[in-house]
Amino acid sequence: MKINQYIDHTVLKPTTSERDIIDLCNEAKTHQFYSVCINSSYIPLAKQLLAKSSVKICSVVGFPLGAMATESKVFEAQKAVHDGADEIDMVINIGFMKSKNYVAVFKDISDVKMAIGKTPLKVILEISELSKNEIIKACEICMDAKADFIKTSTGFSKSGATLTAVKIIKKTVRDRAKIKASGGIRDLETALKYIDAGVDRIGTSSGVAMMLNKTSTAKY
Repeated sequence: MKINQYIDHTVLKPTTSERDIIDLCNEAKTHQFYSVCINSSYIPLAKQLLAKSSVKICSVVGFPLGAMATESKVFEAQKAVHDGADEIDMVINIGFMKSKNYVAVFKDISDVKMAIGKTPLKVILEISELSKNEIIKACEICMDAKADFIKTSTGFSKSGATLTAVKIIKKTVRDRAKIKASGGIRDLETALKYIDAGVDRIGTSSGVAMMLNKTSTAKY
């Protein structure tokens, strides 16, 4: 197994500088990570830096709260794809989910998916804010809305990925959607446990540390 091809090499801090993006892309090329995961304002720079590599660009939408209007998410996703994003990670509307407004949750995801067509869509549930039953229901809505991946967390809430939540997600989606675990995965041993549990992608800013089999102190 090549762990590097599971990794979305991530930097999403509000203080992220151009230098950070340059370093991220260079690291991604050196270690041949699957993608870099970045905020959409840096897509043009990343596209330029990754032009002659196989590293893909993943951009977040509605990040990190998920609470903006669906139309805003649609525009943000379309703009990101237009600028060169290969994948979109959007945050679910957690408030709608807690309100049991499942029609609005479905429309939010479905409208973004329709807007970006064949571009893979990962939907971030923010598992730390949801009960087990809410996680199951959110997964069912994501599948109905044709999401390609279920993603655990933004890394900006109370906590990140958990193996318990991944097992719940896997049992619910089976093979109908892929799974991305993110938030707090900082070392190779932990990453391998998530892969064994059935995840298809790891979102982390500790990818380089994993490749060197070290533990990182990074939050995400």
